[in-house]
Amino acid sequence: MLGALIGDLVGSVYEWRNIKSTQFEFLKPECFFTDDSVLTVATASALLTGTGYTEAYQDFARRYPGRGYGGYFSNWIYSDNPQPYNSWGNGSAMRVSPVGFAFNTVDEVLAEAEASAVVTHNHPEGIKGAQATALAVLLARQKTPLEEIRAAITNYCGYDLLRRLDEIRPGYTFDVSCQGSVPEAITAFLESTGFEDAIRKAISIGGDSDTIACITGGIAEAYYGVPNDIAQKAYPYLPREFLDVIEAFYKRYGK
Repeated sequence: MLGALIGDLVGSVYEWRNIKSTQFEFLKPECFFTDDSVLTVATASALLTGTGYTEAYQDFARRYPGRGYGGYFSNWIYSDNPQPYNSWGNGSAMRVSPVGFAFNTVDEVLAEAEASAVVTHNHPEGIKGAQATALAVLLARQKTPLEEIRAAITNYCGYDLLRRLDEIRPGYTFDVSCQGSVPEAITAFLESTGFEDAIRKAISIGGDSDTIACITGGIAEAYYGVPNDIAQKAYPYLPREFLDVIEAFYKRYGK
């Protein structure tokens, strides 16, 4: 899950200032964590404590306000009777990576990814985006060959993962939908040669850079691990509470 947070941090400064290149300063001083990190940590906390996803997401979002939450979600955070709002947005995918680390079978991962999504994102595309991301994390953890990961995601989720980044990048624009950002994030991982390279490729697509890189980062961590030097540079950007949850999560579920 740290990989997802690093993707969010690196992409935070490019969300509204896209850079269509892999050549940029990694972890700039002005990088910051966004809602992607808050809710990824909330997912991990829910898995550790047995807290429901609704309670965990409301709790963390209330304690870390102003981090770029979407309009519908911002209202949902403070609702006394929070209900899903049929969202197909990529919020369900950016927060789900801990599920892919915590469960060990395809059926478990797909079911738990859906459970994490439906408290807000109960649209079929919102569920599918979470499932595709969590499944990619699981398969990456298992060191499944990249072409087999591509085939499995296509089979389960129907995404077109045959496009190359060089085809996607020139015309790609801001898209917060799962169907318009999750396939791109997975493709960035599939074309990568290492953890940092995956993050760089994700950001080079443009669009919703922090979220795309967050999704890619979780998958890339599962496959490559997070280099220690990058992890050490990332820690100071994150609240102590986040680091405590990460430590507890790795202790229970491994890296």
